[in-house]
This record gives sequence, structure tokens and C-alpha cells, in this order.
Amino acid sequence: MLLTLAIFLPLVGMVLVLLLPGDNKNLIRWTALGVTVATFIPIVMLTVGYGDEGETAAATLRGERNLIVDSAPTAIQDDLKVLYQSVDARMANQEVAWSPADLEELAGMELAADDERRAIQTAYANVMASTGGERTGADLWHEVWELTVGANASGEFSKDLKYVEYGSWIPVFHIHYILGVDGLSLPLIFLTGLLWILCFAYSFNIEKGVKAYFALFLLLETGLIGVFCALDFFLFYVFWEIVLLPMYFLIGYWGGPNRIYAAIKFFIYTLVGSVVMLVAMLALYWKDGYDSFNLLTLIGMSDGFDATFQLWIFMALFLGFAIKVPVFPFHTWLPDAHVQAPTAVSVVLAGVLLKMGGYGFFRFSYTLASDAGSSEAMVMFIGLLGLINIVYGAMCAMAQRDFKSLVAYSSVSHMGFVLLGLAALTPAGVTGAVLQMFNHGVSSAMMFLLVGVLYDRAHHRDLNNFGGIGLSMPYYTGFAIIGFFASLGLPGLNGFISELSVFLGSYNSESFWANNSDVYGLPRWIVYAALPGVVLTAGYILWCVQRVYLGEPKKEEYKAYKDLCGREVFALAPLGFLCIFLGVWPRLVIDFMNPTLEQLRLFMTSAVGG
Repeated sequence: MLLTLAIFLPLVGMVLVLLLPGDNKNLIRWTALGVTVATFIPIVMLTVGYGDEGETAAATLRGERNLIVDSAPTAIQDDLKVLYQSVDARMANQEVAWSPADLEELAGMELAADDERRAIQTAYANVMASTGGERTGADLWHEVWELTVGANASGEFSKDLKYVEYGSWIPVFHIHYILGVDGLSLPLIFLTGLLWILCFAYSFNIEKGVKAYFALFLLLETGLIGVFCALDFFLFYVFWEIVLLPMYFLIGYWGGPNRIYAAIKFFIYTLVGSVVMLVAMLALYWKDGYDSFNLLTLIGMSDGFDATFQLWIFMALFLGFAIKVPVFPFHTWLPDAHVQAPTAVSVVLAGVLLKMGGYGFFRFSYTLASDAGSSEAMVMFIGLLGLINIVYGAMCAMAQRDFKSLVAYSSVSHMGFVLLGLAALTPAGVTGAVLQMFNHGVSSAMMFLLVGVLYDRAHHRDLNNFGGIGLSMPYYTGFAIIGFFASLGLPGLNGFISELSVFLGSYNSESFWANNSDVYGLPRWIVYAALPGVVLTAGYILWCVQRVYLGEPKKEEYKAYKDLCGREVFALAPLGFLCIFLGVWPRLVIDFMNPTLEQLRLFMTSAVGG
């Protein structure tokens, strides 16, 4: 129950915060901070204990299936076993599992001559005719079928999926409460828990609407952790939508002068992506009578999707997730949202919210439509989008005068590496893409905190009006050098290894898939064209450091600025430590993620060619 605890503790904390007296601001702040610390405890337990031998998703789902069969009316228990054993047998032979529509069609045929099919027809007829007890035989069989297909699918592509929790939620629509985590999702959950503690500590200077501010932040944490844990598409969608509302209000009420415009733009863009995703979700639900939102079940049935259906599903899901990344040309909401948002909101927006899109690519788009994702057209399309994001984002960052806007466009550029590694479909490319999501979450969060610290003193973000800050704020400048150089990709800091891995994986993609006709390698000219993005990144980072921190103070008041206070050190120090530690020893995270990512990559490419 640790996943449930991690998800819903912030929600309980939100209710608690709302019940506190509004005039006691310190009590609200410390209570909210205490809740985030309490939430981080089960997250740490999940992360530390993940490497231990534990029950896999397949074992959990089979156990739930057996419980349902054992609790069914005695007259149909053997029939249910016959049916799920036939599904097991088909999937073990690499055949598409029986769908509800397949079994219905088979039942309507004349009694088969061979014993196996005749037994299936008879068992299916008996189960469908059972109406005794709280649930009909049809309802029992549908859940048994979902669990059987899901157990076989999870055994194939995600043997590392653990801590699975399963329960019935809305039985009439076959919606279940299914949670689970692996090497793809746990690092992002860990980062979420850490950033919330740091953001709440930093937000102790918030004076406007303190109760609502911390309550909305806690609701946002519930939504984000839920997104990374949900294995039921409907449950995932609920958590995805939960994230939208608190972000809208946090930007719209606590933001800058143009906060309403930025909040509405963020809401519209995200809502459009959500609607397109909803259409794909319903198409999967109604496909051949599946009537299932269980992600593992849908993955198990995805081998039977025709090419046209896969293409439409992939494009719909890709669009929904691309807006959140954000991918060019859907990126324009991000700079506006960052510039207007309060510092802590910018931190979680860049640190975690953007990763929802990248996570969706791996967890949903490629697993539900792997053939479409590995086609020549899609590899080129995604590779080109990654190229545009890297170079165009860096060029836009170079042109900014607003400190926060520069960091925002740098996020657009750095998330392009996720797309480039994803398009490569090589071990190094996929590992680099996921590692980039984590590393960018650390360095970008630190950069936005650094901008916020300076804004609290200068009350402006004009890069051309700064200068000499390093003389009056040496400790702050030290942290700034770590954060900005990590973003630059300096060897020895965390941004270097993920970007290098993406470039190596992308460069080798063409030769890696050269002898395979099913997967198209990423052309090397795209990699060459993306290389100037690295130079541009170095340019705008170094120019920014020169304008803000070096030289003589441009204004006399800059000399009087106080260096970091304890609250600010508390918020920056863990991120600075991670930038250095993961740059020196990236193996800690890579070894944690790699078993999951390799199985996932093989599934994404239909387990062919390497």
C-alpha cells in the first residue's frame, strides 16, 4: 500500500491545511512542509527497496485472477479456468489473445470438431449463462480475461514492474484501481517528492493566499505521483486532469502581471492535448469489444491492432504528450507560463510537469502502437522534431533579455534530446532520453530557484541590467555556476552524460538497425544538424553568466545584496549536490533504470534486431 500512501498523503494534507485557521500562516507552512516530508518517506522506501526480490506485476495479476475464480459460483469455476488457460496458451505461443469479440464469435459457431475448441465453446456458454451471485458470469469472465492478458503482457515487456496494487473501482465500466512502478517511473516519483520539500521550504516567503497556495500545491503533488503510478488508462487520465487545475490557479492567482493570459494559454493548450488523448483512450476501450482501460491488457492485445489503427492511436497519444513536453510548435505556452508563474511553480513545472509528456511517450505511445512508432516516417518525424527543439530552443534562449524566459527556452531545447534519443531506439539513445528527463528535472529546477533568489532582491529579471552579482553574493554565485554549467553539459556534471548518451545512441542508430527491415534507423545527418545546439547552449549560458555574475556591479544597490539565507541554501543545496554526484557517478541512476528500459525498448521495437 506504499504507492497509495505516497499518492494520497498530500491529498489528506490538503484537507488538513484547509481546516487550519487562515490567519496562522506559519502553522499552515509547517504543516504543509511536514506533509511533503511524510510523503517522501514511502517514496524513499519504494526506491530503496525496489532492487529487492519482490512480486512482479504478472504474479500480482495472476494472484488476483485466481482469487476471482475461487470466489465465483462453483458451477463455473472450472469453465473460467478453461477459458483463461486458453488465453494463456495462445499468448505463450506468440498468438494474439482471445478478445471478447473473438470468443463471442466462436460461441456462435457450430460446435467444433476438435476437443480444445469445443471445450472453449462449452465453457464460454456456461459462463455467459451464469447469473447467480452478486456478479454475472459475463462480468466475472471479463475481469478474469483482463487480468490474464495483462499478466502475460507484463511478463513480456515489463518484468521489473513491481509494487502493483489492484482493486475494482467502477465495475460497470470495467475501470480498476491499478498502480505499479518500475525503473522508468520511480526516479520521476523520487524527484517529485524531493522537489516538493524544497519548493515548500522556499515558499515560506509567500504571504498572499497562503492556505490556498499550499493546498493547491499538495493537490498537484497527488496528481503528479498518480500519473507516474497509474496502470489503468482511465485512472491515469483522472490524475492527468487533476494536475491541470491547480497549475491553472497557481499561475493565474500568484503569477506576474500577465498571469491570466499565461494561465488561460496553459489551460487551453493542455486541455486540447487531453481531449485528443481522451479520444484515443475511448478508441482503445471500444476496440473489438475490449471494454478495458487496463493498460497491461491493452498492451497485450496491441499485437492485433492493424497498421491504420496503430497510426491513429500513436499520433493522438503523441500529440497529447507532445504538448506537455512541449514539442515545437506546441511550445509557446511554456515561456509565458514560466515568466508569469511564481518561482516554486516554475520549479515544479520544469522539474516534473514537462516529464509527464516524455513519460507518456514511453509508457503509452510506444507500448500501445510500437509498430507505428518504429516506422520510417515516424522515426524521421520524431527525430526532426527533436532537432528543431534542440536548435530552435537554444537560438530563442540566446535572444532573451528576461532571465526566466532564457531558462524557459533552455528547457524547450533540452527536452529535444528526449525526442532524439527516443527516435534512435538504440540502448544508449533510450537510456540517454530517460536519463535526460531526470537530469534536466534537477538542473532546470535549480536554475529557476536561482532566478527566483535574484528576483527577490532585484525585483527585475533584465539580464542587461545585472552585472557584478558574484562580488556581493559569492555563495549564490557558486550555486549558480553549478546549476548553469550542469545545464550546459559540462563533463563532471549531470547534464553531460545524458546528452552524450543521446548523441552516441542517435549516431549509431542507422548502423544498429541497418540489417533490420522492421525498424528504421535515425539518419546521421539529423545528429550532425543537432550538434550546433550544443554550441548555442554554451553560448547563451556563458553569456548569461557574464552578464549577471561577472564584472563590476551595474548599480550601486547590487553591492548591498545579502547572500543566501538558510531557507534558500536548504532549497538549492540538494539540487547542487545531485548535479555533481550524478555527474561523477551516473551509474547509480543508469543501473536503476536500465533493466526496465531494455525490456521496454525491445518491446517498442517488437524485440527484433537487438
